[in-house]
Amino acid sequence: MQRDEHLKATSGYGYYLNRVYMRIPLERVGVLIGEKGEVKRQLEQATGTVITVDSANGSVVIEATSPETASEGLLKAQEVIRAIGIGFSPEKAFRLLDEDQVLVTIDLKEVFGGRNQHVTRVKGRIIGEKGRTRKIIEETTGTYVCVGENVIGIIGDYEQAEIAKQAINMLIEGRPHSAVYAFLEREARRIKRRRLTSLWR
Repeated sequence: MQRDEHLKATSGYGYYLNRVYMRIPLERVGVLIGEKGEVKRQLEQATGTVITVDSANGSVVIEATSPETASEGLLKAQEVIRAIGIGFSPEKAFRLLDEDQVLVTIDLKEVFGGRNQHVTRVKGRIIGEKGRTRKIIEETTGTYVCVGENVIGIIGDYEQAEIAKQAINMLIEGRPHSAVYAFLEREARRIKRRRLTSLWR
């Protein structure tokens, strides 16, 4: 009983999280707010939250509008804002509002220990000539891929996003593009077969 009372006291509204703090790059603040505040307003309405953005330092506070607002709404808003912060357009980031969609990230600074020359080289491999490689990853897996300054973001359902992540990790490791494309085609066929089979059961 004491544990339950402690949870109520520290979580704000019953057992639900009611406030989230985060920060996005300053250059993405305008994208999050949108023209005449439209993007922020749409996100607030979709998630049952109030979003406060500090244009001076990029800090964001997400709050529940009422005790009935589930913590899921705050976490969804947080994921959409994270995606916009990485570099996704609001239209693509809003896909995360769907129940089965996730945001998967790869931190290149963490992978390469801040060695900028390696980060730049790998970003070029992931994007490909005229964006070809990124486009192939997106079209084969049904995901959105954003190559941010230091973070790669992937939006899709869990299975699709994990395959895209594996493909990108292969490129980071230096595997040939041909091997990555073959992997993607193989995984796409596997998923298609499995999903078709499940429909007929």
